[in-house]
Amino acid sequence: MGEKPQIVRAEYPPFLTLPTRWMDNDVYGHVNNAHYYAFFDTAINQYLIREGGLDITEGSVIAFAAESHCHYLQALAFPEVIEVGLRVGKLGTSSVRYELSVFKTAEVFAAATGYFVHVFVDRETRRPVPMPPAIRNALERLRVSGDARSDDRAGKKPD
Repeated sequence: MGEKPQIVRAEYPPFLTLPTRWMDNDVYGHVNNAHYYAFFDTAINQYLIREGGLDITEGSVIAFAAESHCHYLQALAFPEVIEVGLRVGKLGTSSVRYELSVFKTAEVFAAATGYFVHVFVDRETRRPVPMPPAIRNALERLRVSGDARSDDRAGKKPD
């Protein structure tokens, strides 16, 4: 294993504050790895609903998870309060790659970092469609400058 990355808080605005829950801890006394994906999903969807107007119950366009990854850097445990930072690393026509980091409250360095890819699809056909303008505008505000290089790193063509 290589050296752990030093992901700093200033690289990941905005923040969603979440309390850890008693049930998040596993038998080893720390937050179970699967819950980090729930933290990511909650931060993303709260942002899409609040800032992009995503209608999760009636909207014609919905977002499906296509890929996710998490790099664990330090343990979290109940009853800590965490903050999830969110930014956009790549923004395509119908897909987005979010970059997220989880921080203990007031900590400078991340406890975990990862990514999550959404593909926007038609609710009925489940086929990819361009993301709605309001969602795209909200995601543009979180876009990391020079995101075209993300395509090269991932070995994928932009959509």
